[in-house]
Amino acid sequence: MGQIHLRQLNGQRAGPVCLLDAVIAGSDAQRTLTLYFDEGISAKHVVPPPHATLTVEKSIADRAILTYALNGDAPLVFTVAGQTLTVDPNAAELDLFDGMNCFASVRNGETAATVLDWLAYHIDREELEGVLLLDRAKPGENADFLRELEDGLDARDLTCEIVVLTSPLPLGLPDQPPEAHPFSVPGAPGKDRMKVPAADPWRAPLGALGIYEVMRERFLHKARAVANIDVYDLLVRGDRTVFDTAVGAQGGVVMLLAQFCYPWRVRNGEPVRFADHICIQFDSGKSRKRWCVAPALAPDSAVWRLIRLGNADPDPDITVPFYRHMSLRHPTRAVSKIVPKTSLMEHAPLIEQARSVFDHDPVRMPEAKLDKVAKGRGLCAIVTTMKNEGPFILEWLAYHRAIGFDNILVYTNDCTDGTDTMLDLLQAKGYVQHRDNKFREMDLKPQHAALQSAEAEDMITGAKWVTCIDVDEYVNIKVGDGTLDALFAAVPDANMISMTWRLFGNGHLHEYTDAPITEQFKLCAPELARKPHQAWGFKTLFQTIGLFKKLGVHRPKGLNQQLWEKINWVNGSGQPLPPEMYRNGWRSTTDTYGYDLVQLNHYAVRSAESFLVKRDRGRVNHVDRDQGLAYWFRMNNNAEEELSIQRRLPRMKEEIAKLMADPEIAAAHEYSVACHRAKISELRATENYSKFYAELTSPRMEKLSTLHTHFGANVFLQGPGTVPDEVVAKKQGDDWFFTVEREATTQH
Repeated sequence: MGQIHLRQLNGQRAGPVCLLDAVIAGSDAQRTLTLYFDEGISAKHVVPPPHATLTVEKSIADRAILTYALNGDAPLVFTVAGQTLTVDPNAAELDLFDGMNCFASVRNGETAATVLDWLAYHIDREELEGVLLLDRAKPGENADFLRELEDGLDARDLTCEIVVLTSPLPLGLPDQPPEAHPFSVPGAPGKDRMKVPAADPWRAPLGALGIYEVMRERFLHKARAVANIDVYDLLVRGDRTVFDTAVGAQGGVVMLLAQFCYPWRVRNGEPVRFADHICIQFDSGKSRKRWCVAPALAPDSAVWRLIRLGNADPDPDITVPFYRHMSLRHPTRAVSKIVPKTSLMEHAPLIEQARSVFDHDPVRMPEAKLDKVAKGRGLCAIVTTMKNEGPFILEWLAYHRAIGFDNILVYTNDCTDGTDTMLDLLQAKGYVQHRDNKFREMDLKPQHAALQSAEAEDMITGAKWVTCIDVDEYVNIKVGDGTLDALFAAVPDANMISMTWRLFGNGHLHEYTDAPITEQFKLCAPELARKPHQAWGFKTLFQTIGLFKKLGVHRPKGLNQQLWEKINWVNGSGQPLPPEMYRNGWRSTTDTYGYDLVQLNHYAVRSAESFLVKRDRGRVNHVDRDQGLAYWFRMNNNAEEELSIQRRLPRMKEEIAKLMADPEIAAAHEYSVACHRAKISELRATENYSKFYAELTSPRMEKLSTLHTHFGANVFLQGPGTVPDEVVAKKQGDDWFFTVEREATTQH
C-alpha cells in the first residue's frame, strides 16, 4: 500500500530576509548545514557562528544556497543582512527514496482525485515508486486533501512512497503590484488570459526557484532516477520508462518536452479530468521543458532548477514527451479563458488515451464541413465603405471591373459631396450595389457594421471570391495580363490570397487634380519596409467556402478550426503562410511578405489638399484616432518609383470612358469634384488647416517621406517631431539608423 509522510520546510522571515529551509546532513563527525535563501541574499550578507565554516556557495537566479561545515553542537545563530536568524535545521532523509524511481512535483490546489489518477497512470505505465510532492497549500488547508489521498491510495491499491512537503511561508512571487508579475498562460500569444494577484502569493507562480535543490539534498539524492513533472502532467510512454531512459542516457540526464492539451468542453456538473483533454493547438509550436535525472550518474556540480539542470547537459539524442493538461493547471469551466478555442484541434492520441486508459467518453468538437466549392472561376466580389469619396469612385470602380471583379457592394454614411447619390445612380445602372450604413443603430464602427451587414447579402454569399478593400486601395496583379483570372491561374490551389500593402505617398504633389490616382502617384515604400507597423498590412482575397464565419477588415475572421488543414493561404508571391497566421494575422513579416504576383497599392494620403479633406472626414474603422501629422508621416512614403500598375491602366481607361459617356454619371462625378474643391478651399481658409497644410508641404516633411527605412518603430509611434534636423539632413541612400525611446504615455 502507499504510505504518506508529512514534512515541512523550515522557512522563516526576518525583515527582508527569507530562509526557505535549512538541512543538516552527514555523520556527527562530518556534519554539513545547507541554508536555502530566497532572492537578494549572497554569502557576503551572511555572518555564521564561529563553529560553521562556508564550504560551498551556489546561486539560482539571485537565490543563495550556502553549505557550511559544522564543528560542534552550539546553537546555529546566523546574522543575515543585519537580521538574527536562529536556525533549527531539518535532517536529510535520503533513505526514504533510496534506489527508487521518483517524481519531484508541485501541487497548487489540484484535487486528490486528480493526484490519484496521476499516480495510478504513472505507477502502471512508468513504474513510479516514490513521489516528493511540494504542496503549496496554506498551513492547515490541506487536511481534506491528505485524507482523501490516503483513502484513495487504499481504495485503489496503489503502492507508492509519498512525502508531502509543505511550507509555513508562501512560495509564490513576492508581494508587489499585480501588474508587476502578470502570469501569461502558455499558448495564448498576445494576451494575459489569466493573472494571479500578488495579494495571494500562495497561488502565484512558483517563485522559490531553489526549492528543487531542497528536494534533492533533503530527500532525493539517493533515488535511482527523478523526473520533474507536476500533477497535471502525464508522460508519454515510449519503449522504456522515463527512469530507465535517464539511467541509460549520456550523463544521466534527459529532457522532457511538454505538449499543452485542453478539453473542448467539460460536461456540466462534472469535474475536469485528464481524459477531458483531447485538443491541442494547431498554431502553437510552444512547449515547456522539464527533466529527468539519475543522480548517481549526473555531475556532482549539477544544480536542480525548475526547467533544467545547471552544469549538466541533457543527452542530445533523447527527448521524452509529456502532455500538460491545462484545464487542470488553470481550473476554469470556460476553456476560452486559458486558450483561444479557435486554435484548438482534436488530437487522436489524446482521444485514444481518454478511452483506453481512462475509460472516459470526452466531449468532442462539433463536426464541420466545407461548403460546396463553385466550379470554375465563380463570381468575385468587393465589400467596401465610403464617406465623401465622390471624386475617386469612378477610377476605382473602373479599375477593379477591368481586372475582373463582378460584384461591388458599397456602404456609405454621412456623405456631403454626392458620394451616396452617385452610388445610387451607379446602382440603378447596374454597376454597383449601394447600402446605407446603419452603424449607429448597430452600435458599431462604420467599417465593422458594413462587414457584418454584408454577410447576409446575396451578392456576397453567392460569390466564390470576396475581398474587403477601401477606395484608396488597388489590387495590382503583376502576373499574366493583370486580371484575377491570371492570378488564380498562378496559384490554382489557393483558397486565400493575401495582398500586402505598398504604401504610396503623395509623390510631392500638393494640389488636388481631377486625374487618375494611379497615374499621378508613382512613389512608394520599398518592398522591404518593416516599419512603420502599417507598411506590411495586408488585405485578403478569399473563397467563401466555410473556412471562416464572418468578414473581417484585413482577412476573414472566426476560423472554423476543425477545417484548418483545408486552408491553402498564400502570400503575394504564391508562398504558403504558416498556421500561426490563420486565426488573427493581419500583416506580413520578413518571412511572409511577397509582391511577385500581387500587391495592394495603398494610396492612403493622395495629394496634400485631398488629405485635408480626408482628415476632416474622419476614419471608418479607428474612429477615435486623429489622421494628423503623425498619420501623414507614417503613410506618406516617397522612397522609390513603382510603375507596375501602369500596364493595367489602358483597360481601366476604357472602363472610365464607358462610364463618363453616360451624361448622368459624368454630371455626378463633376458635382463631387466641385464639392471636393470647395471643401479644400473652405479648410485652407481656416487658420488651423492652413498651418497644417503648410506643415504637410514643408521641405522637412517631404524629406522625411523618403527616409522611412532608416527609422525605428518608436519614431513612427511618436511622430516626426522626434527626428532632429541633423538627422533629416542625412542622405536617403546612406547606411544609417535612428530611433528614440518609447514614451510610456504614447497612444497609438
